[in-house]
Amino acid sequence: MLTQFDMEIKAIKTEQDYEDALARLKSIFHALPDTPDGDAAEVLSILIEKYEDEHYPIEMPDPIEAIKFRMEQLGMKQKDLAEAVGFTSRVSEILNRKRKLTLNMIRKLSETLQIPTEVLVQKYD
Repeated sequence: MLTQFDMEIKAIKTEQDYEDALARLKSIFHALPDTPDGDAAEVLSILIEKYEDEHYPIEMPDPIEAIKFRMEQLGMKQKDLAEAVGFTSRVSEILNRKRKLTLNMIRKLSETLQIPTEVLVQKYD
């Protein structure tokens, strides 16, 4: 037996559909699992995520900016990365974009800073 919501559910194709789905999800967000509203919230969240992935993609951060950001988060100084990239002067060159990251540096920085390698291997200026 179909509930009223099951009959209304549809793909999110327009910005208005998206806004309507967000409003509906907001109204049933705290529904209990395995209830009609709980199931509807789960389906809506999947549809909303798909629409957002297609229409509002989040680009990966610039590798050097990601390193600087993570260093700041961890309270690290340039000298703290010397072991991962070789020398303190090399860290400075990398952070000032005068030297490119090598594969070995990317591996060590990924491990040290817990930055995904996909971020660090991107091209940058």
